[in-house]
Amino acid sequence: MTVHRRSVVVDGLTTGFLEAGDGEPVVLLHGGEFGADAEVAWEHTIGALATRHRVLAPDQLGYGRTAKVVDFVNGRRMRIRHVARFCEALGVESAAFVGNSMGAVNLLVDAASAVPLLPARRLVAICGGGEILRNEHVDALYDYDVTVPAMRRLVAALFHDPAFADDADYVARRFAASTAPGAWEAIAAARFRRPGAPAGGGSVEPDYARIRPPTLFVEGGADKLKPAGWAKQLAERVPDGRSVVVDRAGHCPQIERPEVVNELLLSFLGEP
Repeated sequence: MTVHRRSVVVDGLTTGFLEAGDGEPVVLLHGGEFGADAEVAWEHTIGALATRHRVLAPDQLGYGRTAKVVDFVNGRRMRIRHVARFCEALGVESAAFVGNSMGAVNLLVDAASAVPLLPARRLVAICGGGEILRNEHVDALYDYDVTVPAMRRLVAALFHDPAFADDADYVARRFAASTAPGAWEAIAAARFRRPGAPAGGGSVEPDYARIRPPTLFVEGGADKLKPAGWAKQLAERVPDGRSVVVDRAGHCPQIERPEVVNELLLSFLGEP
């Protein structure tokens, strides 16, 4: 399956994305860690989904080949609005959305809002939503200092299998993405807060009971960043929610156990 690397201007902002396949659209939203982008997050997913769907995987604002901009008032809302306008630009009026980590959180926040911006008919939240632990693994993500050893710690935090952090080429690939012009600055700036402000910018938990599309929560069974059982707890709060645990997978099961996740996605997205 050929994956095309394209770009489009969305509200004056250059937006890089990957596209493959035909059929009902599926939009993939990557996570928010340093060194993330659409290709790194979804390289094992796009081809499988493209056998049945038109797959679109944008680099979100601040990442990959997309413009490096920050909104200090409501950065999450800006990213959601950007994805909505991206869909409009590509003629997508209805789609299934799959998000990992930050991408999943943004999907859930939008779907639970009074007036959702995204044209979502189905949602999949992979390791996103609910509580984030406070431990050395989370610190490795937030305290990244643009060095190779720090990137190795970050990669170790994301995955259950230590082979990822031991793979010098893989670490170097993510390190290169994190050092692209403006990448570190845009992602780090989005986490700034004034002294005394609450961690996380004082964000309010979404009202999951307001989410209307069928929603699948995918939990990594060995996720170092989230508490065990979070997916089931959230699924019980969504009217048409369900959950699944992928064993032997960390925070990015679509990378660590792609064959399992692809089967789950194709089954869920193919339901009438």
